[in-house]
Order: sequence, then C-alpha cells, then structure tokens
Amino acid sequence: MHNFDYNQMLHFIAVAKHKSFTKASNILSISQPALSRSIQKLEQNISNPLFQRLPKGLKLTPAGSTLLKRSYEIKDLVELTQKEIEEVKEKAVIRLAVIPTIAPYLLPNLLKEFNKKKFNIKIQVREDTTENIITSCKDGEIDLAIVASPINDKSLSFSPLFKEELLLLLPKGHQLEHKKDLELKDIEALPFISLDQKHCLSENIEYYCQRKSVSRIEIEKTNQLATIQELVSLKHGISIMPQMAKKYDKSKSRVYRSFSNGNIAREIGILSRVRKYEDKSIDSFKKFLIESYRE
Repeated sequence: MHNFDYNQMLHFIAVAKHKSFTKASNILSISQPALSRSIQKLEQNISNPLFQRLPKGLKLTPAGSTLLKRSYEIKDLVELTQKEIEEVKEKAVIRLAVIPTIAPYLLPNLLKEFNKKKFNIKIQVREDTTENIITSCKDGEIDLAIVASPINDKSLSFSPLFKEELLLLLPKGHQLEHKKDLELKDIEALPFISLDQKHCLSENIEYYCQRKSVSRIEIEKTNQLATIQELVSLKHGISIMPQMAKKYDKSKSRVYRSFSNGNIAREIGILSRVRKYEDKSIDSFKKFLIESYRE
C-alpha cells in the first residue's frame, strides 16, 4: 500500500462500523462527498473495492474484511503508542465498563484499593448493559469490562474472577422465609419482579429456570436492582438478586435466602479484546483485579 493515509483508514472503519456513508459522515463531522472521496482514494490505493453497495446498505468485500481486521490492529498500535508517550508525562487512562448489577457494589471499594497501589493510572468508568459493552469492546471504545458470563464472541477474551451466588429476595414474613430445602420450583406460582431483558442477570435467571422447567409469573419489570428491592418490600412480589446486593442492603423489611446447595450462581470476569500488543497500564489493572479476587 503506497501513500498510506491514517485518516482514510479511520474513515473506512467508521463506514464499515455503521454500514452507511451518511451515518459515518455525521459521526466523523465531515461532509458525505469528502468521506466518499476518502474511501475512493483508499480503494484506488489498494486496487480493490472495499464495499458492495446493496439496497439495504453496505457490505464489506473480501478485501474490505481483510483491511478492516488490519485497520483495527493498526488503530490499536497507534493508540497504544500515543498512550505510552502520554504515560511519560501524565497518568495513563483505562476505559473501564461495568454492568449495572455489579457497578454500585463492586466499584467503590475496588477503585479505592487500586488507588492505594499508587499506579500512575486513571480509571474512567462507564456503566452499561452487556450487549452495549461487547460492541464497544470490539470497536476499541473501552479497554476492559467487568461482566457476567457467558460471552460468546471469539474476538473477545473472558478471564474469570469469581462466582457469585444468586439469592431469593422476599418481603419480611413471606411464607418462604423459613422454608427448608428451598428450590426454584417453590417460586413458580408466585408473582415475580424482574430486571428488563437487556440485563444479563435476567438471562442468568432464565437459564436456571429453564433447566428446572420452572415458569415464573412476571408481574413487573424495572431497570434498577434498587427498585426491585423496594417493590419487594412493598410486597408486590419476590425476586432473585446477586449476593453482593445483600451485602449492601441494610433494610429490615426484606430477607435473602439461598437455594438448596447454593447452586444458582453467575460467573463474574474481565472482558477485553484480544490484542497482539501489550499495554502495560491495562495489564497492571487486570493483574490487580485477578490478584484481588484470588485473595
């Protein structure tokens, strides 16, 4: 490739990501004709078309797919080089994403302990759903994420940290509060309050219910665990919550129960894009996370 232009490569990544010249030009804040000329020059440079123009949008050609993969690698290397240069004069920045059912319970103490280590690293936190985090991680918009498994994407790496039990949440005085050998089937006929389906915790719960052939009667849905807790206190229904929610719940109007054998759990881990190049700041934070939960 002669006369390689890095901006042309960034323009190509944007068009490939959004499958539209119009959307990409808006994101890049350049005119659509200028963007089209940039892609045409890149196609001339590699002597291959990059996109097929279809009625429903753009589709990458084989040459385009190959170039997109390499473009992300080049972008990673350029950003890493910039970051290493910045580390010489100021703190490195790690973009960390965390799912909402973990963030408020895990992050405060975690970041407090990390700051005690006096690494020259600043952590930028973003709270988002697993689906959005996966997309952002693949696009290089975040460096690391703390999520729950399963993650079914070969371009991403998932490193387990710990397993967390899922507990039955009941209003105080509920008929199941003191029941021995509590099973999932015991909640089948009871009104259930759940998180919106976009949250992976809902998928974890659904997985165990399907395994036990348990059908829940969902009466209410919300986006916040705190809202579920308050609705349970008001006796709207019952729910299933992560164990870390119990740790920070000081209310006496609700109780948490383990299912028999404590065999309902989710696995929490670190999500990152598979990289060919080391990033010392990211590796340091990842090592800190692993060692913290190993202890």
